[in-house]
Amino acid sequence: MIVALKERNVYEEIDLEADVLYFKIGSQGLVSFHGRNYNRKKKLSAAEIGQLTEKNNFFQISTNCFINISKIKSIASNTIYFGTAQSDAKQLPVNRRKRFVIEQLFTQRLKNSEGRTSNT
Repeated sequence: MIVALKERNVYEEIDLEADVLYFKIGSQGLVSFHGRNYNRKKKLSAAEIGQLTEKNNFFQISTNCFINISKIKSIASNTIYFGTAQSDAKQLPVNRRKRFVIEQLFTQRLKNSEGRTSNT
């Protein structure tokens, strides 16, 4: 049996939890989505931005920047890495207070995912 997989165009159909590492909210509803190998800007309404910022996977690290906690690979020296620290992966600076909260969320998410795998 041959099954054709539906190819998804990441540039047109963004899956927030799976594709987006972080996003920044600009002026007049312009939101810049940053993925592993792309940056895309999209104009959103105020209601859409409100829904976007309320998602549990995203954490606000500055007034206009939200990171996807599930996409963090490591945190070191006030920098969040979305890949290995030595690679050219995307990274963001973060202040010490926010870093502490992110580290707690990050380790909690790891514990939750380990608990799910041990239960199956």
